[in-house]
Amino acid sequence: MPKSSAKSYGNDSISSLKGADRVRKRPGVIFGSDGLEGCEHAVFEILSNAIDEAREGHGDLITVTRYADQSIEVEDFGRGCPVDWNEKEGKFNWELVFCELYAGGKYNNLEGDNYEYSLGLNGLGTCATQYASEFFDAVIHRDGQEYTLHFEKGENIGGIQKAPYTGKKTGSKFRWKPDLEVFTDINIPVDYFLDVLKRQAVVNAGVTFRFRNQVGGRFETTDFKYEHGIEDYVRELAGEDSLTQPVFWQTERKGRDRADKPDYKVKLSVSFCFSNRVQVIEHYHNSSWLEHGGSPEKAVRSAFVSAIDGYLKAQGKYQKSESKLTWNDVQDCLVFVSNNFSTQTSYENQTKKAINNKFVQEAMTEFLKSQLEVYFIENPFDAQKIAEQVLINKRSRESAEKARLNIKKKLSGNVDISNRVQKFVDCRTKDTERRELYIVEGDSAMGAVKLSRDAEFQGIMPVRGKILNCLKADYAKIFKSEIITDLLKVLGCGVEVKDKHAKDMAEFDLMNLRWNKIVICTDADVDGYQIRTLILTMLYRLTPTLIQRGYVYIAESPLYEIGYKDKTWFAYNETEKANILKELEGKKYTIQRSKGLGENEPDMMWLTTMSPATRRLIKVMPEDVERTAAVFDLLLGDNLQGRKDHIAENGYKYLELADIS
Repeated sequence: MPKSSAKSYGNDSISSLKGADRVRKRPGVIFGSDGLEGCEHAVFEILSNAIDEAREGHGDLITVTRYADQSIEVEDFGRGCPVDWNEKEGKFNWELVFCELYAGGKYNNLEGDNYEYSLGLNGLGTCATQYASEFFDAVIHRDGQEYTLHFEKGENIGGIQKAPYTGKKTGSKFRWKPDLEVFTDINIPVDYFLDVLKRQAVVNAGVTFRFRNQVGGRFETTDFKYEHGIEDYVRELAGEDSLTQPVFWQTERKGRDRADKPDYKVKLSVSFCFSNRVQVIEHYHNSSWLEHGGSPEKAVRSAFVSAIDGYLKAQGKYQKSESKLTWNDVQDCLVFVSNNFSTQTSYENQTKKAINNKFVQEAMTEFLKSQLEVYFIENPFDAQKIAEQVLINKRSRESAEKARLNIKKKLSGNVDISNRVQKFVDCRTKDTERRELYIVEGDSAMGAVKLSRDAEFQGIMPVRGKILNCLKADYAKIFKSEIITDLLKVLGCGVEVKDKHAKDMAEFDLMNLRWNKIVICTDADVDGYQIRTLILTMLYRLTPTLIQRGYVYIAESPLYEIGYKDKTWFAYNETEKANILKELEGKKYTIQRSKGLGENEPDMMWLTTMSPATRRLIKVMPEDVERTAAVFDLLLGDNLQGRKDHIAENGYKYLELADIS
């Protein structure tokens, strides 16, 4: 496969993206992903502006339409987005809103301007979504005028059209189609819209969210509305037989994250109840669902554990020498929803899945602690039921943990601080359907693989030195090998061994396997082949099911690099080498043995070994297991005479490859 040669890197190499390219060429920076998740987030950016209008008291209906051609429309009945001439900025507002990143009307919220509690404050969403669309149409009614705009692939077509409008309607309607040149997938499922609109109805009390889905020539319509917001939602989640009835608390606070920063306002509202059937914890901030929590999650953990622990101590509920409860004991019986707003919000990133405001955490912790203390006094019967259920959860957990520890040490447990594997590098995703483990030889190969991998789904486990020959070694020796036990920890699935020396090992459970692919990645030389064979031997003896089910692969490394002018070809075997040389016959080319993995450039490593699109993986097939075992036994087992006979019969075939210099 051809590869361009390295070019010089100088002053003229630096460039900047301009206009629509700032989003179209790097959508993941704005939307968090260039896949379906990023496309969905673009929808939420437009929806959030409509929500901000409704929360300011302008309109109580938001309509979202999913068309059959995969275009989307969001319509609100607020004041209408300002798009006419802006004297202060010296240009039309539509240029600022739709064509300028970091432009909007929500920057002065600390001064009590428009949108005091706003979902979107960065001025990115509308412009970024427009830039990332195949087409984007805007129809706006305000000030007795109807404004229309049309964009294609980030470029305005025809300027702004303005006409008198005599109707009473005001608001904004945006219809766009996400561009497949920007996103890898634009087919947003119906479930996404239903989930998002329901959540927004929960945290925006009294606002109707209408979803229209085009099916053929008709539209299927679903409305979401929670008159009392999160209190109605908690009641819905818990059902009729909860341990306690839902409560609703709210307050406002004012403070700052740092002494040198200005004060900002925080509006806190929570609703919760306890249940022995349902467990739900959800946090929302400025209407955005905090999937990863952040500050409010920390506040709830601290407040509930502290308050319930204090009650248990005061009531003498703990047994002598009994340990303190944990958050898990409380969480297992808690249905809790928070819906907070602040005039200043520190999101972890543009996708708004967690916040890290220090003052929000402090204010919420103090508020919940004081409210819970009063609640336990005023509701002694409910407090008793909560205490009993939490203690049941706690003691059940402790009994289960004790039983597990008495049976075995779980190698399938999480690789955390207390169970860390030396030099193991994990990937970010927790989706086992995507995770790939590359087993490499030594630190140099690990360094090359680490630089070239996709950290989202590719983890690395280096093998430090020659691994033990598991076919010849007894179990006592095998399970004393740190290299082997570390690798088993990383795999997570335990071992298929019935032996006294494996008493500390977890029984094999394929459900605990952390990886979808286990890729053995070694140099294309004698040492590399030996290490590859030893790893396969270990897997065959300790976890043969992984081979039988097709989880084990070998990364094929190129044997030769063949260069001609500014192109490079990689040959993975002698036949490919011969074919390439035949094509280059009569031309002045270079040929060399491929370097070891540790010497390869990251881009070459990605191209030849790591990229799912271009790499070559050899699956270790189930039907090869018995034959492989026989070969392993012959080459690595105790049958010395059989091995001599095999070499005598077949050794001549490989004399050319032998290094006898």
